[in-house]
Amino acid sequence: MDIIERTVAFVQHTLSGAESGHDWWHILRVWNNTKLILQTEQADPLICELAALLHDIADSKFHNGDESIGPRIAGEFLRKEGVDSVIIEHVQQIILNMSFKASLGEITFDSPELRVVRDADRLDAIGAIGIARAFNYGGFKNREIYNPTIPAEQNISKEAYKNTTAPTINHFYEKLLLLQDKMHTETAKRIAAQRHQYMEGFLQQFYAEWDGLA
Repeated sequence: MDIIERTVAFVQHTLSGAESGHDWWHILRVWNNTKLILQTEQADPLICELAALLHDIADSKFHNGDESIGPRIAGEFLRKEGVDSVIIEHVQQIILNMSFKASLGEITFDSPELRVVRDADRLDAIGAIGIARAFNYGGFKNREIYNPTIPAEQNISKEAYKNTTAPTINHFYEKLLLLQDKMHTETAKRIAAQRHQYMEGFLQQFYAEWDGLA
């Protein structure tokens, strides 16, 4: 069994019972997106695949906002598996810097591998899957679906984003609809365009139904 197979087994075990927007199936989709993007991008496949598999091993939103726990657990696993320290450090940096909330703060790290995995993850946050994940997480946090008296925040800060309790529809304007323009790879840009259009259509239908017009 090679390191990728052992990592898959570790992630599947660790995330058993996780919230279904951040479970093994999310990881699998991001991993598949990563491999798709790698067909046209120049980046280290091993670093990309390890980072894709481990990026949500301990998401900070489920650990009291602790952004260090994910990279730490990933590093502990990879060291135990005898992975080279340079690879481990790169994977940890990707995990630490790939989230949307990380982009709202000071950017201190970049690499072709980060761009590949970050795009792969962002693709899973938009389109039909992205909509499903957003409402699933909103239900998990007992948030309102929509409240027209609570406007979406524009240019939201990292701290405000981390602590928001706003309705799920607001999340479209605070994150999901912004992701198309944040893609770096050509493959992700192409896929994102169609998924972005799907979300806009969904919102039009949602508001029409909300107002009793559809």
